Amino acid sequence: MVILIDNGHGSNTGGKCSPDGKLREYAWARDIAKRLEAALKAKGFDARRIVPEETDISLSVRCRRANAVCKDKGAKNCLLISIHLNAAKSDNKWHDASGWSGWIAPNASTNSKKLAQALYREAERHNLKGNRSVPSCKYWTGNFAIVRDTNCPAVLTENLFQDNKDEAAFLMSEAGKQTIVQLHVDGILNYVKGV
Repeated sequence: MVILIDNGHGSNTGGKCSPDGKLREYAWARDIAKRLEAALKAKGFDARRIVPEETDISLSVRCRRANAVCKDKGAKNCLLISIHLNAAKSDNKWHDASGWSGWIAPNASTNSKKLAQALYREAERHNLKGNRSVPSCKYWTGNFAIVRDTNCPAVLTENLFQDNKDEAAFLMSEAGKQTIVQLHVDGILNYVKGV
């Protein structure tokens, strides 16, 4: 199984930070992606970041990179995780929205749904379910290119809210980073065991 890791956005992407500017999504996502890659490799997986660059890489290029691996290894032998932070609004103020979510495409495969559910179970186990209404299926659907235009099971994770003061502090802490990485590792392991 090849685990493709997409750390969304880049150093040149406008906005995408906590209201106080301390938590920058591009830097946080790259840190988590590197940690996740190392943790999965330690478990014997072929884990690869598809965006090693610091600057933003277009969605079409990211999808092409993922699909090239799918073509080489077989789409059934690959999965993709795209790592992001959520935000309630883009008004540079703190808000109360909270929680973790996993997103799949409208055209998602059954395996994408299973992967999203496995990841959500781990987020819930770590008490990260938040204050929003959770769909009974345990995943959300969005027309995001990175999950829509890739040929393997794919989930975009929104790892809490960067404009929630408590969640931003948690995300910047070492314990928070380890929790986010571990939920991804455990969710992936549980998914792989089930397929």
